[in-house]
Amino acid sequence: MVIEVLMVVGVVLVPLPALVLGSMRLLHRSGRATDERSDRIELVLLVLGRLIGLLLLTALSAITLLACIGAIVQDVQVHSLVYVFFVADLLVALLVLLTVGRLVRPPARRRGTPARR
Repeated sequence: MVIEVLMVVGVVLVPLPALVLGSMRLLHRSGRATDERSDRIELVLLVLGRLIGLLLLTALSAITLLACIGAIVQDVQVHSLVYVFFVADLLVALLVLLTVGRLVRPPARRRGTPARR
């Protein structure tokens, strides 16, 4: 029962905030491409990849929470596949957190003067 409670706490502390941050930054892009067509293709691929990752994160979190809470309420052991889903959920959450990027902007670069120093 202790393991199931730790798994529920782990899902609430890591993957659920990653899901919220990832969904907030779903359409964010850096804007590096100069061609309009390649810019659209880049945006479509980026949003599609992020959407697939968020859907996977949602499914793994829901399955893990449902199985663990059900096991706590019914006082039974969880299936061994739930442990695999929990680890996969943590890894996908880490991937989402690392690819979301920084929420703060990097400091502005100092202007260079044309004069020699």
